[in-house]
Amino acid sequence: MPPRRLAPLTALAVGAALLTGCATGAPAAESGNAWSYESGDGETYTADAVPTRIVAHAYAAKALMEFGITPVGIYADGPISEDVGLRGVDLDGVEILGEEWGKIDVEKAASLAPDLIVGDWWPAEEAYSGLEGGVEESSKKLADLAPVVGASQGDSIVDLIEGYAELAESLGADPQVIEEARTSFEASVDRFSEAAAAKPGLTALAVSPYDTTYAVAVPEYAPELLDFREWGLDVIVPDSPDADFPYWESLSFETADTYQPDLLLFDDRNYPANLDTLAAQPIANDIAAYAAGATTTWPAYWLHTYSDYAAELDRLTEVIQGADSNIGSE
Repeated sequence: MPPRRLAPLTALAVGAALLTGCATGAPAAESGNAWSYESGDGETYTADAVPTRIVAHAYAAKALMEFGITPVGIYADGPISEDVGLRGVDLDGVEILGEEWGKIDVEKAASLAPDLIVGDWWPAEEAYSGLEGGVEESSKKLADLAPVVGASQGDSIVDLIEGYAELAESLGADPQVIEEARTSFEASVDRFSEAAAAKPGLTALAVSPYDTTYAVAVPEYAPELLDFREWGLDVIVPDSPDADFPYWESLSFETADTYQPDLLLFDDRNYPANLDTLAAQPIANDIAAYAAGATTTWPAYWLHTYSDYAAELDRLTEVIQGADSNIGSE
């Protein structure tokens, strides 16, 4: 489905919030090591010791876990078993604090005695994941348990991942593990860029059909799509983003043929249901890419790790290599 409508603590306060204990599977931090991290909100958070008991939003948790830092508890925006962004994550021993956006079991979180809360910083909302507008007021009390930090959403998923790599290293992750993951990812970027360069003129449109709406993604608010454009794939920018929620341009199905790309990218969070939704519309075959079977998915709004991003880029590279740049007309 489409994304949900879709004051800093002082060093003294942070230090006071830190409690003893060790996050499941986290590397042991040396006693007495001071900790510092420049968070996505622009503030630098410090403590007298490295935090070890972490509660995190599920995607932020996955970002940390890639580098060996496993939280004691996580909260998710929906059922974890159905979340494409959490495939393959081993959550054995990790407490689940919520599986619905806006609802976090703060009492259960408090029982874990966290010394750090981690989630994405959303600049447009000036809030961290789980603390945005629309979240239940009781859930926002999570921020009373410990300092809240995290990497910032922005113009590139790469920057987001780098922010979590820096956080993981500050929490005790092995820098060599981080560098190896980065190097492998950069090789995938190179292959993607080479494939896109070999198909000049190839256009793509990112969509999320649902109910009575043909939603077209606006790359400005989808950093993975901005990355694709940066690396050579011409992802179409819709003309009229929704005024109240500019992540999308919401078209009726009667006008779903407004844009004619060479390749349709479906939001993978509710695929193939969204493909079936379009298929049921009389206009579907008027969209040349759909009629030609030139469809695939895009990793929509969930990428947080080098390994996931590399895998998605490798998959899309193969799609681009086999694509026809003469199908659409934008």
